[in-house]
Amino acid sequence: MGFFTDAYDLFIIGSALVYIKPEWHLGDTQIAFLGSISLVAAFLGAFIFGRLADVVGRKRIYGMEALLMVIGGLACAFAPSFLWLLVFRVILGIGIGGDYPMSAVLMAEYANAKKRGALTSLVFGMQGLGLAFGPVVALTLEASGLPPDSIWRIMLGIGALPPLAVLYLRRTMPESPRYKALVRGDIDEAAKDMATYSSGQVTSKVEKKFKPSRISLGQMLSNPKYLILILGTGGAWFLNDYAFYGNAISTPEILKLVAPNSSNITGSAWALMIFAIFAIPGYLASIFFMDAVGHKRLQMIGFGVMAAAFAAIALVPGITDEVVPFLLLYGVSFFFIEFGPNCTTFVMPAEVFPTSIRTTGHGMAAGIGKFGAFVGTFVFPYISAAGGVKGAMLFSAGVSVLGVILTKLTLPEPSGKTLEEIGGEHHALSSDAVVLPTASV
Repeated sequence: MGFFTDAYDLFIIGSALVYIKPEWHLGDTQIAFLGSISLVAAFLGAFIFGRLADVVGRKRIYGMEALLMVIGGLACAFAPSFLWLLVFRVILGIGIGGDYPMSAVLMAEYANAKKRGALTSLVFGMQGLGLAFGPVVALTLEASGLPPDSIWRIMLGIGALPPLAVLYLRRTMPESPRYKALVRGDIDEAAKDMATYSSGQVTSKVEKKFKPSRISLGQMLSNPKYLILILGTGGAWFLNDYAFYGNAISTPEILKLVAPNSSNITGSAWALMIFAIFAIPGYLASIFFMDAVGHKRLQMIGFGVMAAAFAAIALVPGITDEVVPFLLLYGVSFFFIEFGPNCTTFVMPAEVFPTSIRTTGHGMAAGIGKFGAFVGTFVFPYISAAGGVKGAMLFSAGVSVLGVILTKLTLPEPSGKTLEEIGGEHHALSSDAVVLPTASV
């Protein structure tokens, strides 16, 4: 529900702005800020919540970010002015950013090595439903005959309902067993929590000389290995989110450039088609095939096909003058964004860092990614205005090529390995120290 809401809240603003702009007589700069400010706030939220979860524990933090999404969503629905809506979108964005490291790491730390990519992608895959739900809400409200002021307020307010429904469940979840065992040293409690999710088939053996391990923030930032991982995970996420958010949030405007005489309802219907026919199957394909293909390899494949699709839109004559061929290629780019880096950039930061800095590392990667989303959302309309759809697509193709190169040079292949093997903590789980479950949960 967290990621369903994240996607809905971040992307519904594109549809809402169609009604807010004429009502409040907003200029292009104000529109750009409203469309992107939540992403800047998500940058901060990911850093803050990610670090707190490593310092005080996952359980103490999980749920607080959902509460911020509830408060921010409701407040946006009642915003009296541009400035207040901007402030409320910041509150919402901080909660959204905080949800990234929390949800990813909790799922990864409960998952088994064989299906960890699929299980963590399943969390992120809810973004696909959130993407599709936005145009459904927009179409329903646009066809309802309600006044424009009510339409956009209902659009934004609906985003508060899903996280409100799961607040209690989040606050009552047990602590991550890996965090309890490897960071706090509470082996017996970790085994009990793991048994809850694995039908009681858990063994643990403890020796007195076992000591929990913590890596400080200073140690993390002074270690070249971790800096390269931050560069690889955060940089790839930045590049993906530039292309993904720049295109997705600007989809209504892009479709207007391709078909300037189309109505708002037609544009929303096309957006729904793209998300339903291409994006959601891409998420599903990632869930089913990520572990078989390999997490790093899939990220490179996704970036590569994205580059080809964007370049074809930009360079093949006539593509941007005809709706059907444009929608097909644009849809292919969305399929491989979801099948590849949009899911893998979420999964891999939850795998490559040791337990004591796992949410910190994921928060840094997510924060850098959301900054890329901000850049894409803020800059994309200006690139489209200056170079048209072709210019914007060609720039996105170049960004995707950089994604292939960065992934190749900086990231390991975590697929099929335990988190302890990847993070260099396997010595702590050897036969003479602590045995935690690695079988399917």
